[in-house]
Amino acid sequence: MAKSANPPKTDDDIDFAVPLAKAVDPLVLALDVGSTASRGSLHDAEGVPVRGYRHKIPHAFTTGSGGKSVIDPDQVVEELGTIIDVVIGSRKELIGRVKGVAIDTFASSVVGVDANRRATSPCYTYADSRSTPQLAQLRSEVGEHELQQLTGARLHTSYLAPRFRWLREHEPEIFAQAKRWVSLGEYFHIRLLGKARAGTAIAAWSGLQDRHTGNWSERMLELAQIDLSHLSLIARPTQPILEVPAGITQRWPALKDAKWFAPIADGLAQNVGAGGRDSSTVVTSMSTSGAMRVMLHSAPEEIPAGLWCYRVDDHRYLLGGAINDVGRAVDWAERTFRLPEGTEVADVATQAYSQDVPVFLPYLSGERSTGWVGGAQAHAVGITASTEPQDMVRGVMEGIVVSLGRVAEQLKEAAGDVERLVTTGGVSQNVPGIQQLLADQLGRETIQATFKRSTLRGTAIMAQEVLSPDTEPVEAPRSQTFKPKSKHRRHWEDLAQRYQEAYTQLVSA
Repeated sequence: MAKSANPPKTDDDIDFAVPLAKAVDPLVLALDVGSTASRGSLHDAEGVPVRGYRHKIPHAFTTGSGGKSVIDPDQVVEELGTIIDVVIGSRKELIGRVKGVAIDTFASSVVGVDANRRATSPCYTYADSRSTPQLAQLRSEVGEHELQQLTGARLHTSYLAPRFRWLREHEPEIFAQAKRWVSLGEYFHIRLLGKARAGTAIAAWSGLQDRHTGNWSERMLELAQIDLSHLSLIARPTQPILEVPAGITQRWPALKDAKWFAPIADGLAQNVGAGGRDSSTVVTSMSTSGAMRVMLHSAPEEIPAGLWCYRVDDHRYLLGGAINDVGRAVDWAERTFRLPEGTEVADVATQAYSQDVPVFLPYLSGERSTGWVGGAQAHAVGITASTEPQDMVRGVMEGIVVSLGRVAEQLKEAAGDVERLVTTGGVSQNVPGIQQLLADQLGRETIQATFKRSTLRGTAIMAQEVLSPDTEPVEAPRSQTFKPKSKHRRHWEDLAQRYQEAYTQLVSA
């Protein structure tokens, strides 16, 4: 891509944004449905948020015993409509400038839809682990290594093959009512536009796509016991929805000329938004869940067992691994273990290293990378009468870092050394000391991405690759670099060994 003729923009304040008067057209409305909120903001052609044009509506998954994790899809559709009302509304100053509407959602979501385009089920989320028995059955029937190389994904409760089997067995009425199964982003498009396609990345994150062809895998559909006619067509990122109902432009006149892009997965969006657009950068995400990812421009022949490799388009693949619980685990620890008065979670991250801190396996909602034990539960080893609340909280943090380190080892195996490692997400910003722990554990520098909403930015950039292909996104701001301290090397080596011993006992129990 050609470099933009415009110099990088900076703000007088700490926010990474540009006034509308200085924004480079075309503009894109980016929407993001995450685990804790729906968000929306306007971005210019260089990937810079437009100041004053954003909105957020918090929400939460409904959880329950047995691994239930769902959200009301119609609630999310209503949230997104409200966000567009607030961000775009009938603002005359935006007419003629907004050329795209792009959306990302948390991955591996699925909603049943009837013939009238209405939801017949809740939205099942990636954290719903009720299909653990079906997962075990699948693993007894097929060679998992073969399927991982086919789809880029392991067999796991976060993917759709075991979930469809679970639905057929435990929710037969819901399963029978659904004429089509769609991701949450597709459902939003169906309700608003009357049509929807699955983005390549959304299909990849389902675990049902052939990563080599970009099409639904016949083999996986057979194993999932789902018919191809019950799924959407897959759209490449270059294939937006062009024609929309008249009611859309009546409600939001500024979207009259906008193309609506097929949904993408939030992990891809966050990587792109934080600067991970090629193989030079690994992006570590520390949000509600966590991940380490790198963008490749060719498909690896062999995917390490602990990782996934998702097709992005005809030329790019996102290689990485994910853990379910980062912010979720830190929040749980803060609620559960009462810290001494005056001590904050951020303080615990910077306390002195100690061998007395318990080993904590942070599997509050099951394990993904690297072992893929969907039904795994949190586990702590080494608690004594002298263990303090801050020791438990620190143990949770160190367990998160070890989990990410296990992903990093396999990433290096498949992608080699990279030039830089960038960290992003709410936990990395609110508890910056955890980035020093990560640097010490990895033995390499980590760079903090200071701006918020990198996921929204990545969603906008993916759309701008189509709308404005000759404009290069500006470099996003970053703050301090955390340098590894070699004196702590032994601590992490010992902890990794103790963690593995505890893990082996957990998964073999």
